[in-house]
Amino acid sequence: MQNLTVEQLKSMMEQGESFELLDVREPSEHSEFNIGGVLLPLGKIQSMQIEEIEDWKNKEVICYCRSGNRSAQACMYLQSFGFTNTKNLTGGMLAWMQKYGSLESK
Repeated sequence: MQNLTVEQLKSMMEQGESFELLDVREPSEHSEFNIGGVLLPLGKIQSMQIEEIEDWKNKEVICYCRSGNRSAQACMYLQSFGFTNTKNLTGGMLAWMQKYGSLESK
C-alpha cells in the first residue's frame, strides 16, 4: 500500500488519470460529502463483500475515508484479497475539505 496526499489526488483528477476511487466510509458520511468514489463501507470489505469491485484487482485503487485510518485498513484487506495496486488517501476527507472546501467534487 502506498500513501497519497489530497494534492496528489487532485492533480491526478485534473489530469484525467485512470484510477478507481473507493469511499470506505458509511452511507451517511458519503451522502454528506464525497468526491465521486464508489461507496463500499469498510465493514463490507472486512466481511469480503467486494463483488462489485472484483474487476478492480489489477487497477490502481485509491481508498479514502474521513481521516485516512479506515482507508488504510481497507487497502490492507484488499491487498490480502489479491488487489495489486492500492493507495490510501492520507488525511481523508478532512484533509480534502481543509485544502479544497466542502463543495469541491470530482
